[in-house]
Amino acid sequence: MNKVIYALLFLLTPFLLRAQSGNSFGMYHPQDTVGKQDLVGLFKNTFNVTPNPLKAQPEKSVYFSFLPTSSAVPGGGRALITTTTAGFYMGERENTNISTVTFTPYFNFTGRFGIPLRSNVWLSDNKWFIQGDTRFLVYPQYTWGLGGNPAQDHKMMVEYKYIRVYQSLLKRITPYFYAGLGYNMDYHIQIEAEGHSDAAANLHQFSGYPFGTGSQNTLSSGVSLNLLYDTRNNSLNPLPGCYSNIVYRYNSPVLGGNTRWQSLYVDMRKYIPFTHDNQQNMLALWSYYWTTLDKGVPYLDLPSIGWDFYNRSGRGIQQNRYRGEALAYLEAEYRRDITRNGLVGFVLFANATSVSEANSRQFKYIHPAGGAGLRLKFNKGSNTNIAIDYALSRGNSGFIVGLGEAF
Repeated sequence: MNKVIYALLFLLTPFLLRAQSGNSFGMYHPQDTVGKQDLVGLFKNTFNVTPNPLKAQPEKSVYFSFLPTSSAVPGGGRALITTTTAGFYMGERENTNISTVTFTPYFNFTGRFGIPLRSNVWLSDNKWFIQGDTRFLVYPQYTWGLGGNPAQDHKMMVEYKYIRVYQSLLKRITPYFYAGLGYNMDYHIQIEAEGHSDAAANLHQFSGYPFGTGSQNTLSSGVSLNLLYDTRNNSLNPLPGCYSNIVYRYNSPVLGGNTRWQSLYVDMRKYIPFTHDNQQNMLALWSYYWTTLDKGVPYLDLPSIGWDFYNRSGRGIQQNRYRGEALAYLEAEYRRDITRNGLVGFVLFANATSVSEANSRQFKYIHPAGGAGLRLKFNKGSNTNIAIDYALSRGNSGFIVGLGEAF
């Protein structure tokens, strides 16, 4: 048990890191891209594409990145995925972070598809921050029940439609610190376990969990209190700095939900450079703790690996593999350029996950995963990379392709 306690303390080490003075934690201004290379520029040079010069308007520039690929999706199988990101500035670059919008629709030929749209918008001078996450998903997806040690073959396929609407508005209180309110809705529709409409006789019996397993629809609707401290300049490819996000959520039938429940999500990240030249050579640390605060949380809304706010945690672990009333997570990634022009780079990463056991707050098991990846600079203007990762854990492995860094 002592080993578990020590390991969990290690999981939460980024929570204990204190801010330091210097450039590592001040706003990191965009680096000069002269001499840098990306795939967009490589394409123009190769095919002699010379567009007509336009009058420079940096405050209105929009940097698009587009990546079509076929990749594994949660629940097994593969799908056609297209990822489009747009990076743009809503104010002067010297005092305004780059805003991003990411659209990642996917589908296969068996009736499965998803339409997620995420946005992080910084208004002029970073006075306001607007965050959005809207999704419509059609899922068949495996679930392994509750707790940190379910057998790999102890799983059940659950089909459902899912609508998520998360919107928040935060105001700058002091430099880099923001506070605000949000609205969160999770709507799971037509929940069917193992192809049967009687979800209560299947999912309830399989999971042993009484909430959200006895009906075909669950609706959680609530308000959130959001606290944010962010010294990064670019969320697509963070430069040296740190990030802290605390979200308290209160759900109530008054807002249209089925049940009343509360949760807390604490996300901490730190980016440590080893050099201060124009080369990528950095250690990135990420940890989050996600917990329910009372009973009544629907089964599909419980903390689960891969269901963090950006669906980026647990590379190498199947989404939903571990679910509980509380979840602790830690990941470390080393990022390094291979070529001096920034076109090609690599990463090495490792992560660990632990969830609470059923009907208790005890953490008994820790599940590691890790891997390596290649980075290709797609657009140097927004510092967007094509990320090609190979990740593995006990009983699972595979490639992950996408735009932007995992965190």
